[in-house]
Amino acid sequence: MNAPAPALTLVSHALCPYVQRAAIVLLEKGVPFARRDVDLAAKPDWFLAVSPLGKTPVLLTENTAVFESAVICEYLEDISGPPLHPAQPLERARHRAWMEFGSATLATVWSFYTATDAAALQARRTELQQRFAQLEAELDAGGPHFSGTRFSMVDAVFAPVFRYLDAFEDCGEAGWLDTLPRVGRWRAALAARPSVRQSVTADYPQRLLAFLRARGGELARRMAHAEV
Repeated sequence: MNAPAPALTLVSHALCPYVQRAAIVLLEKGVPFARRDVDLAAKPDWFLAVSPLGKTPVLLTENTAVFESAVICEYLEDISGPPLHPAQPLERARHRAWMEFGSATLATVWSFYTATDAAALQARRTELQQRFAQLEAELDAGGPHFSGTRFSMVDAVFAPVFRYLDAFEDCGEAGWLDTLPRVGRWRAALAARPSVRQSVTADYPQRLLAFLRARGGELARRMAHAEV
């Protein structure tokens, strides 16, 4: 007899960092789900019907489409264990604030890889490194995660951020965390986490590099120069 289909479907794009957040939370909680990828350059009608903003991820339940990664993660926190937020309200609020910080960091990542010239690229790199320095001061000294040994929603938010650093280093942009040992340790712990590894396909690094190469701009020019 065939196993029943998962009750949840995560509508995805292969490179979307916000999809990775939702997938990591689903995997951490052991919630069965299916994935359905869409081409965001040619959005099908069924996708636009369930995604009012035309973005991924969308979590399809039996009768409702839940959109926006932060909302999806909070919904999963409400319906399933183990909890990924702290129990104490003020600490939970602090974690949610740092999740927003993670979203702002992703916006700066986007500005970095789309920078059109060397000055803009350096400015965005400096901004990113300042954000990582803020995290260095905030991280639990005991590690390896944001709040020590316990994996949380904040970890799920930052795992995709650090994946971009892997790609940038492959492009010749290295040295991001040389003076930030706590952030470096956090990055390594997240990279080794099964839920983080399983949140993307095996060819994700190659696909991300191809995406960055196709964006144009200063980073793509440096990639092309390095490949000559």
